[in-house]
Amino acid sequence: MHAETGAGSSVLRTLSVAFAALLALAPAVRGEEFGAGDATIPRSAIEKAAVETPADPPAVTNPAVPEAAPDQGTPAPPPLQSSTPPDAAAPTAEAPVAPVAPSEPLPAAVFARLNDPAPLLQRLTGKDREAMQAFYALGNFKPAWVENGSFTAAANAAIGRLRAAEEDGLDPNAYPVPVLGKLSRPDTDAEIAEADLKLSAAIALYARDARGGRVNPASISKLVTPSLDLPTADATLARVGGAGPKAGEILQGYNPHQPGYLALKARLASLRAGRPQGTPTVRLPAGPVLKLGMSDPRVPLLRSRFGLGSGPTGMGDTAAGETGKPADAYDRAVADAVASFQRSRGLPANGTLTRATVAALADSGVPRSSGSEADLIVNMERWRWLPSDLGSDYVFVNVPEFKLRVFRNGSLKDETRVIVGKPESPTPTFSGMMEYAVVNPSWYVPPSILKQMLASGRTAGFEVVRRGGQISLRQPPGERNALGFIKFMFPNQHAVYLHDTPNRSLFSASTRAFSHGCVRVDDPFRFADAVLPDWTEERLKKLIGKGERTLRLPAKLPVHLAYFTATVDEFGSYRTLTDLYGYDGPMKVALGLAPRSEAVARAPSGPAKQATASRAAPVAHDVHRPAPRPAPAPRQAVRTEPRRNVDMFGEPWPPEPVRRESRSFW
Repeated sequence: MHAETGAGSSVLRTLSVAFAALLALAPAVRGEEFGAGDATIPRSAIEKAAVETPADPPAVTNPAVPEAAPDQGTPAPPPLQSSTPPDAAAPTAEAPVAPVAPSEPLPAAVFARLNDPAPLLQRLTGKDREAMQAFYALGNFKPAWVENGSFTAAANAAIGRLRAAEEDGLDPNAYPVPVLGKLSRPDTDAEIAEADLKLSAAIALYARDARGGRVNPASISKLVTPSLDLPTADATLARVGGAGPKAGEILQGYNPHQPGYLALKARLASLRAGRPQGTPTVRLPAGPVLKLGMSDPRVPLLRSRFGLGSGPTGMGDTAAGETGKPADAYDRAVADAVASFQRSRGLPANGTLTRATVAALADSGVPRSSGSEADLIVNMERWRWLPSDLGSDYVFVNVPEFKLRVFRNGSLKDETRVIVGKPESPTPTFSGMMEYAVVNPSWYVPPSILKQMLASGRTAGFEVVRRGGQISLRQPPGERNALGFIKFMFPNQHAVYLHDTPNRSLFSASTRAFSHGCVRVDDPFRFADAVLPDWTEERLKKLIGKGERTLRLPAKLPVHLAYFTATVDEFGSYRTLTDLYGYDGPMKVALGLAPRSEAVARAPSGPAKQATASRAAPVAHDVHRPAPRPAPAPRQAVRTEPRRNVDMFGEPWPPEPVRRESRSFW
């Protein structure tokens, strides 16, 4: 085998990345060459550089040029003027040349394993696999983590973080660490290639999960629509591999670092501190009963759980005569380990992976506060769905808390009560950018409720207008306008926004879920004073009654609509909140923290909810909803997505006569 020193390999890979970026930035011209003016680079040289590392890498004259992302492509350069006559036949574009297998044995083994369709790790996507191929191609397919038969300093630091994944609520079993030199013929090129690639897969998957890739938010609700910034495998491996002994810190940095997340993480650690340590656990996906001789993608997880390495084709132990079997083979070594485990748990020790055995493998065998831990982990996961940087100035709404907070320069400036969507019309969860506010807004009745309004005859005070080629009803600005005196706009796919309301008494209710999805703000002009730097509360109130007016923010302001049912406040007190929309159960199931029966939501019955609202709020009817109807008999049902129209959230229900109150709106 040909081995290189850690420093030399790292420098060579870095230079290769920079050289590839410089070549990618060169403008394209007709024919066989790239370049500008008289300086040209033959196409054949570029194709050769993509698959072979030159013995003496060229000097990099501009180290500030960023690395090219292999999966994003390079923007097409503007066409250059050519002297070729218009009627001349254009040369045929050459197809990209596929990478050529290296001649050295170890890189050739890495190349071969990358082109082998056998999975490297469960849940590793095809896109991640392609990004890994691009990463290894830049280093001419040399191992990234193994040198002279041992893991590098960067590999050992990253392995330490993978094994400590539980600290951040992640599952260490999802990132199995390969074992070196366990076979009867240790340190063969194929074994080293397998271990190197599987460690790369584990590192890439950890980074993606740490940034929110474990659960598909749409599987929880179509209204949970965060903009996830998931790192690509090649970018992750380049960052972590180039960090040396600090690779573990770089990998840890993919987890959220907001104070709210760190507080939940600290509480999780304190819960586990006094817990007796049981046997290692592994949560296996659903699958058939396994017997000796069968194959299944869950087998590598079993090998990791029992310390058998990665299997016959990887770096683990195998029974005699079983060399060459695939890594997912349920062979004698795995069956014997399962039988031993079954014996220790009082199960039939037949070595067959039954459902009872799968359940026992997921249980550490010691008592624990599983409910509390699961609640913490679910809410830690929700922090991963927020941007890694919330901004120095931003608005934060926690829907189950019915609370809005304004932050300036990273510090809390103001907070106020809000009204959010009803369980049948939830407030969406996402981040947007507030761009402007509208004082004295008009309200245009959306088609979704226009027919009901006309049928009920509740059209007093509305004007018939033509809007978008259709007939609609418009409610002019005024104190009875459903939007109140001001609304705050942050364009989004759900058409929701923050706004005022004429029904002030509803803010006195403890559970304030009354709207069609928009967020109504208590004392909106004080809120406007906090988010509009050029306008004071007094100056804004002077605009009331003077016609509709749009006020642009000098800079867009991030707005985060979040959903946290477990929080730690600024005084260090831990609080749990009502799971208003029934999201916690499905999240626990998706994270493997609870059986599927936990996905059943138990929403409060209609009469109880109405009784709570009537006790707390003197006004019987809300401007966002029609007159109350008799509630159906209480029943328990599996949570389903409410039916929605495109405009359902954007506008509230028309107002009914509002009882005048002694206190001012402000």
